[in-house]
Amino acid sequence: MDSGIECTLSKFADDTKLCGAVHTLERRDAIQRDLDRLERLVCANLMKFNKAKCKVLHMSQGNPKHNYRRGGEWIDSSPEEKDLGVLVDEKLNMTQQHALAAQKANCILGCIKRSMTSRSKEGILPLYSTLVRPHLEYCIQLWVPQYKKDTDLLE
Repeated sequence: MDSGIECTLSKFADDTKLCGAVHTLERRDAIQRDLDRLERLVCANLMKFNKAKCKVLHMSQGNPKHNYRRGGEWIDSSPEEKDLGVLVDEKLNMTQQHALAAQKANCILGCIKRSMTSRSKEGILPLYSTLVRPHLEYCIQLWVPQYKKDTDLLE
């Protein structure tokens, strides 16, 4: 599938993402050529891309927001997309992700509160650790990166 692809192609399970920096019209054309290549590959192998899931996420403030097509149809752009359970927007702002995680954690806490007759630490703590905390910690490295001492690299 990667053969002849000029841009970055990421695959995970049944998800495929094509990424490229669009500094020039030539780079825009490279992305379109890669989309055309993928479309030909899909047709030749009798596969299908889910058209409803095909979106363009234009990232950065200076992005010219070019239009792309898959086959003969234009691909819709989206201000945010969910990728492996993490909501990513065009400015890499995690506010919406935080709100959704907090909302889900609060719902689970409500269920625990309504279903538990005892509010002892020994009863609540295992439930909190197992059912609530994972929602609050999922991909936390992405939205709360830690800087290494004396370097600009992110962990």
